[in-house]
Amino acid sequence: MSWGTELWDQFENLDKHTQWGIDFLERYAKFVKERLDIEQNYAKQLRNLVKKYCPKRAKDEEPRFTSCLSFNSVLNELNDYAGQREVVAEEMAHKVYGELMRYSQDLKAERKHHLQEGRKAQQHLDYCWKQMENSKRKFERECREAEKSQINYDRLDNDINATKSEVEKAKAQFYLRNHMADESKNEYAAQLQNFNAEQWKHFNNAIPHIFKNLQDMDERRTVKLGETYRSFAEAERRVIPIISKCLEGMVSAAKAVDMRKDSIIVVESFKSGFEPPGDFPFEDFSQNLSRAGSDGTISNTPKGDREGTPGPRSDPKHAMSRTKNKLWLFGKKPKWSVNMAPSLEDFSHLPPEQRRKKLTLRIDELSKELQKEMDQRDALNKMKDVYEKNPQMGDPSSLQPKISETICNMEKLRSEIHKNETWLSEVEGKQSSRGDRRHSADNHHPTPPGRESPEGSYTDDTSQEHHTPHKRPSPPQPGQPNPDPHEFDDEFDDDDPLPVIGHCKALYSFDGQNEGTLVMAEDEVLYIIEEDKGDGWTRARKQSGEEGYVPTSYVEITMEKNSKGS
Repeated sequence: MSWGTELWDQFENLDKHTQWGIDFLERYAKFVKERLDIEQNYAKQLRNLVKKYCPKRAKDEEPRFTSCLSFNSVLNELNDYAGQREVVAEEMAHKVYGELMRYSQDLKAERKHHLQEGRKAQQHLDYCWKQMENSKRKFERECREAEKSQINYDRLDNDINATKSEVEKAKAQFYLRNHMADESKNEYAAQLQNFNAEQWKHFNNAIPHIFKNLQDMDERRTVKLGETYRSFAEAERRVIPIISKCLEGMVSAAKAVDMRKDSIIVVESFKSGFEPPGDFPFEDFSQNLSRAGSDGTISNTPKGDREGTPGPRSDPKHAMSRTKNKLWLFGKKPKWSVNMAPSLEDFSHLPPEQRRKKLTLRIDELSKELQKEMDQRDALNKMKDVYEKNPQMGDPSSLQPKISETICNMEKLRSEIHKNETWLSEVEGKQSSRGDRRHSADNHHPTPPGRESPEGSYTDDTSQEHHTPHKRPSPPQPGQPNPDPHEFDDEFDDDDPLPVIGHCKALYSFDGQNEGTLVMAEDEVLYIIEEDKGDGWTRARKQSGEEGYVPTSYVEITMEKNSKGS
């Protein structure tokens, strides 16, 4: 249906309608702009959220738990999801909003042009109508004047008193007015014919053409709106497959959570390698009482005493001190043991199992660096051979400093690997020997109590089972066999004090506030009677005969040559 034939007289209404159409298009463009702003802000907030909760630790400190790794995967998928929201916003900005704004400007210019043409045609028709009206009024006026002159001529012609000159004058005026009326009539007829022609052209050619252009413009605007609606939806639909993959990744991350693996990681992370403490012995305080018991008397004496087997006597104070030392395993470590113990290169401040893991990890890293240096050395040697065969390619001697530096680095790395392997073998040897001795003691004797270093750290020395007066032993004489301290692990009835296997010098002062520890002053010299078993404590004896444990990192130890293996 054409606007030109049906709406030929609705120019003003069509003017308002086309303006409404452009306003509606701009309103939809504003809607798209606000929508893409929402998408951009949403994507920005998602990225900030991911950045906030992403781990900021070093690679070595990243958690290995499956729940943490899955959460990191969820964050990565959410970050990709935010990227897809940004893609949606970008698509809407370029293919919808930007296109709408450009098209709106084109519509405004086209509408203005068509309306100007319509107004010009209307103005031309109005001009023709005015010309016709003027000629019509002039013709009407000339006819009235001619009619008056005819009446005046007839009156004078019939008047006997009128002179001849008056009659002739009236006659001439009558002829003049008739002539002017005829000319006005002809002019009016011409103007009327011209107006009718222009009016036909206006309503049959000009206005239909202009209205058709406006109709085409409005229909194109409608089609454009439909296309942008589709583009608006396509921008969202195109990212749905990728968003679905992001969601599938989140679901896969959720399925990857494994409670058993996390439990194993907890064990591997915190396993110390120490043996659990042994059973407490029965301490009989009634041995000194003389009691005459009959056959029916119930005796509180342990079975070993009733059978006549003498048992070792333990000092109650010493037993209480051992009991207090065990509380570390079930309570909090003293603050000084955590804060004051420095981190050592050989990780001797760590429990055996954790120390073994740290050393293994370091050896692996050093081995990788060594392999890189070896590859670089081989590459440099090959390049040197090429230069020697083709001197024009380069000077072989220029590579020698780099080769020497690489070889030096390799030697340093080999030395570091050897040193760490020595520490690792020491840790593994201690753990295996401790397990063997523990198994042997469990097979022959009940595990004696109190074999812990300060605050519950386990030691292998069984001589602590018997409380004897401490005597200052003389250093081992040359030529005499040095007693092996591990003999005390199998001889539980030996009451002799532990032998001196070395000496140490205090680097720092230590207050020894906990039970079983030894007070020492800076630069004080002590005797070593038991080595560090991997728990960070060394058993020492003062020159006064007092024994106890001191932090290994607080002393400088010198072992006797004939006691290195003890």
